[in-house]
Amino acid sequence: MGRVGEYLKGRLHFLLPLAILFAALVGWWSEPAPLVQLRMMVFDNFLRLEPRAYQAVPVRIADIDEDSLKRIGQWPWPRTIVAELVERLHELGAAAIAFDIVFAEPDRVSPRQMAEFAKSLGADDPFIERLKSLRDNDETLAEAIGRANAVTGFVLTDKPGERVPEAKASFAIAGDDPRPWLLHFKGAVADLPALEAAAVGNGSVNDLPELDGVTRRAALVTALGDKLYPALALEALRVAQGASTYVVKATDASGETGFGEHTGVASIKIGDLAVATDAHGAVWLHYTRHIPQRFVPAWKILDRSADARAIKDNVVFIGSSAQGLNDLHAGPLEPAEAGVEIQAQLAEQMLLGDALERPDWTRGAELVYMLAIGMALLLLLPKAGARWSAVLGLAAVASAFAVSWHAFAAYKLLIDPVFPSIIVLLVYLSSSAALFLRTEAERRRVRIAFSRYLAPAVVEQLASHPERLKLGGEMREMTLMFCDIRGFTTLSEGFDAEGLTSFINRFLTPMSNLILAAGGTIDKYMGDAIMAFWNAPLDDPAHAEHACLAALAMRDELARLNPIWRSEAEAEGKPFADIRVGIGLNTGMCCVGNMGSEHRFDYSVLGDDVNLASRLEAQSKTYHLDIVVGERTAAAAARLALLELDLIRVKGKTRPVRIHGLIGDGTLAASASFTALKADHDAMLAAYRAQRWSAAEERLATCRAQAPEALQALYALYEERIAGFRAAPPAADWDGVFVALTK
Repeated sequence: MGRVGEYLKGRLHFLLPLAILFAALVGWWSEPAPLVQLRMMVFDNFLRLEPRAYQAVPVRIADIDEDSLKRIGQWPWPRTIVAELVERLHELGAAAIAFDIVFAEPDRVSPRQMAEFAKSLGADDPFIERLKSLRDNDETLAEAIGRANAVTGFVLTDKPGERVPEAKASFAIAGDDPRPWLLHFKGAVADLPALEAAAVGNGSVNDLPELDGVTRRAALVTALGDKLYPALALEALRVAQGASTYVVKATDASGETGFGEHTGVASIKIGDLAVATDAHGAVWLHYTRHIPQRFVPAWKILDRSADARAIKDNVVFIGSSAQGLNDLHAGPLEPAEAGVEIQAQLAEQMLLGDALERPDWTRGAELVYMLAIGMALLLLLPKAGARWSAVLGLAAVASAFAVSWHAFAAYKLLIDPVFPSIIVLLVYLSSSAALFLRTEAERRRVRIAFSRYLAPAVVEQLASHPERLKLGGEMREMTLMFCDIRGFTTLSEGFDAEGLTSFINRFLTPMSNLILAAGGTIDKYMGDAIMAFWNAPLDDPAHAEHACLAALAMRDELARLNPIWRSEAEAEGKPFADIRVGIGLNTGMCCVGNMGSEHRFDYSVLGDDVNLASRLEAQSKTYHLDIVVGERTAAAAARLALLELDLIRVKGKTRPVRIHGLIGDGTLAASASFTALKADHDAMLAAYRAQRWSAAEERLATCRAQAPEALQALYALYEERIAGFRAAPPAADWDGVFVALTK
């Protein structure tokens, strides 16, 4: 179970987004309302940026506007006035007259209705009979409707009604039965039977608002029981064409394919007009801005001041834009769109063939895009990292919106950029979060592993790149340090085990801090000795100089600590000898990395130059100096105060190496006194190697006169060598190399 847990944990960055993709597939199928709403908002904004350009087509609105109400009277008008309006439109040559009004009740000011009212007031019978003998207003309107190409309207409801609207046209079905796909209603509020019977057309005035109440689509065909009914705008176009039958094409119809599946309605044909629909027989409304040109005030029609050209051969919708009549609907472009204007715009776009479309294939395309980008992020994120994956994700989201906008602007297609973008975002965030958690775990492991022998800043940098922590090594140029206490065996005899441990810790802690502060890495502790290196695991172009400065700082720190330790020893009545160290520094190519096994390893360094650094530390005793450095280290740290010590062949080596003593920092190196000393020192070595003993002794005397106390033992060493060579001259092939017999 533990291994399974580790396996799953290690692949959480893949499994979690994969689960999100699966959930996205389910969400894509179910279309959750919040995401649908976001999609609609994007489509609304597209439409606001580029609404349909108005083109003059034979569609007008006889508008019962505010001015008409002021001139003629409040609504409802007597049906005789409405009849007069119909008569006038018929005279002006309207191709069809469609009512975006439902006359479900008798006219209240009709003589018959007035007779009933008078009877309730106790009026005399002759007066009541006189009223009953007058022509009924609804009959007047019915006659006007009967003389014109008029289309009445009705409202479909979800409540059962007493009667069903009269169908004026027949439906022919091509392909599958569309009823399972259409919107179904249980009842209707229809016109008075006399009005409905007089009309040549009858259509639904229902709008199709979304969950947010905005009308974006219109159902062209709906169902009430087994009967099919057209929308008012569609019915008006049928009447204007003189057609009698609608042809509803569904899947499996000629020219329509459902790829073996029942996908619903495809189009509706009436006369010469064919309108593509969605599976439910609805169309997306391609709105224009509010255009005054499509409105003709009702009062102008009634007083005959309206331009006849605005009516002749036009489909005219009678309705109201007056706010007080509450026939206002929320639209993508207008917060209060007159219902009659929606009907007119629907008729316009059907005549122009200029509708927005969201074909069935768009959902499949969105799904493919979503899965493709999601899988691409899944696979690339662990390799490319969060930054480049974020670039890919943002590019994918931008592309989704760009393609969606282009499809809208160029082809009037509605392609959803929201759902794929949200899925891309969730995949990116989930995968990034899982990778972040895994990376943080790796960083914690790195911090724990390296915090004891790397500087905190270096640990943090390494923790940012844990991929470097892999079994194996790499070849790098490095500077190695070995530091050891001189005479440690004698020193340890003055302590018990606890006291010795305490003292060693007090020595190692400040020395280690100085190494870490200079960017070094502590390889290991060996009793009183320290092994460290520079230029790994992080690059350090000035690694040789940094190692030298660390060695100088360690020497200075030891000079500060010795008086403290002496005071403590004297207080305890113990003898104390100043602690001195030998430090060897060498630069060369080494193999550095994690050495060991898959289960346990150490970050360490191997190579011939590592051994040479250890040999140089040992030679610090020979040359009586604290810090001895190799030739390549000296060359790389040339700005520091360095003196060549010798050309030696260390134990275990066949080739000689040139070694130097590190005397001080760059300030000392730049001083006149050190410059003069170095010149005499180099001249002394040159005379010594040329076996010019007298000249070498003269230079030695000059060096000793100006050298600090720390160098006096070195020059005493050369005096002994020269004296020895005078007594026993070297072989003829002597090359000036000193052979070290000890490590």
